[in-house]
Amino acid sequence: MIVWINGAFGAGKTSAARELIDLIPNSTFYDPELIGGELRYLLPQKRLAEVTDYQDLPIWRRLVVDTAAALLAEVPGVLVVPMTLLRQEYRDEIFGGFASRRIPVRHVLLSAEETILRQRIADREEVPDDPEAGARVRQWAYEHIEPYRTALGWISADAHTIDTSALTPSKTAERIADAVRTGAAGVCEIVQTPAPTSETLAAGVLLFDEHDRVLLVDPTYKPGWEFPGGVVEPGEAPAQAGIREVAEEIGIQLDRIPSLLVVDWEPPDPPGYGGLRLLFDGGLLHCQDAERLLLPGSELRGWRFVTEAEAATMLPPNRYERLRWALRARERSTVLNLEAGVPVG
Repeated sequence: MIVWINGAFGAGKTSAARELIDLIPNSTFYDPELIGGELRYLLPQKRLAEVTDYQDLPIWRRLVVDTAAALLAEVPGVLVVPMTLLRQEYRDEIFGGFASRRIPVRHVLLSAEETILRQRIADREEVPDDPEAGARVRQWAYEHIEPYRTALGWISADAHTIDTSALTPSKTAERIADAVRTGAAGVCEIVQTPAPTSETLAAGVLLFDEHDRVLLVDPTYKPGWEFPGGVVEPGEAPAQAGIREVAEEIGIQLDRIPSLLVVDWEPPDPPGYGGLRLLFDGGLLHCQDAERLLLPGSELRGWRFVTEAEAATMLPPNRYERLRWALRARERSTVLNLEAGVPVG
């Protein structure tokens, strides 16, 4: 299990986390900031210069999950993780990665009044032997108060909140431990299918509105938009997998077998294994049916009908190319064979 302690910079996450490991049996302190520091030695300077926050590096988010899994394999029990996460898509990606490894996460938010938060930041001695570096760290913390306030909506809905305005780190740790023990800090419901161990076969279904716009859904467990669909289970027909996934993901029961539009071979891209990706034409979804769309909050947080041009800004490049050729196949009433998003044959 992971107890993830979120909150603004200066909220006292690290101090509380160090106290917490004495209150939760078999717990280990895990600070993902160490990964950010190591990336300065692992990545080329040119790549580092492209971002202002190491959280924006996909490798950081991947290593946070992989390192946690490795730690739990080495020292089973509970990982206590003090780390600010202000971007929902990063929370989704990281917590989804834990879910795919069957690691439950209890999300706790430490909240303090802004005046107290600012005073705590001002009082922190970040780099005792380098006043200028310390000032830069404090300025960084001040600049992230507003993004924290903006993110409070989704964080508060997801995490168990503890007001630390009048609490010491030890008292805060006691509140966290009690919330974990009683279940007040429940397990996050983000889910993700286990990471594949070989090539996979996946089926997606395109649904259209009266304006010929295509339906996209927004997964909670990974960045970027997607088509309704998923991995074909052993012994399952691909078209039937598409029907099942549409029903499971958005609550719509298709009344006919969808027609195939494209077969796309996705090459391996470590750590991904690639495989075959099929897109089917699910036909028209009338407005009254769209009003009945039901999203499982643990997997999807939104849906939209979009034009092809809008999809280009929302889908990862490989998915967009698959969609683009699927739309051409639909126009021509044909089936296209793709390799890495490019027609062949």
